[in-house]
Amino acid sequence: MAMAISACGACLQWKNSSSHSSGKGCKYTGQSVKALPVRILSVGKKRSPGVQLLVDEYIAKLKCYCHVDDVQIRSNPKNARNARAQVDDEDTAVVNLIRSDDWVVMLDEHGLDIGSEHMAELLGDAGNTGALRLSFCIGGPYGHGQQIRERANVSIKLSSMVLNHQIALVVLLEQLYRSWTILKGQKYHH
Repeated sequence: MAMAISACGACLQWKNSSSHSSGKGCKYTGQSVKALPVRILSVGKKRSPGVQLLVDEYIAKLKCYCHVDDVQIRSNPKNARNARAQVDDEDTAVVNLIRSDDWVVMLDEHGLDIGSEHMAELLGDAGNTGALRLSFCIGGPYGHGQQIRERANVSIKLSSMVLNHQIALVVLLEQLYRSWTILKGQKYHH
């Protein structure tokens, strides 16, 4: 099954995941790839010290490949009394931090199920869209609102299981690092 993802007017063709799960690799491996700056917008409560250590470690590793901006957005910024209002307030806070020239990836439990090689291709493809920045959005406890769902260029999931926003952030950072090592043909991924 071929999958087309529309992004900033460009059409990105992704082959079915079985072509990559066999270890054939990423279409960009060993090629020059435009490294877009990455911005991670994460909604949630204050991070635990252990999670922050891992976040800092992966951001330091990623500096060899691209700039990473880690933005924390407070969950329930207006202290709404119901979940819908909370999601709407978080949604507005996230959308206000996204520029028109961002290529936006929404992390969502209903998003595309992609492997590490596909994540590497996503990074490579995003660099070819004309976007100036790659923004990843991690929702709060009740997920994403309608504005970000409409603004996102693509929606992916990191797991078939629902992940707490702190764990999702660590998994995302590790996968970004893994993706860059795939793109550069380095030995981290096997």
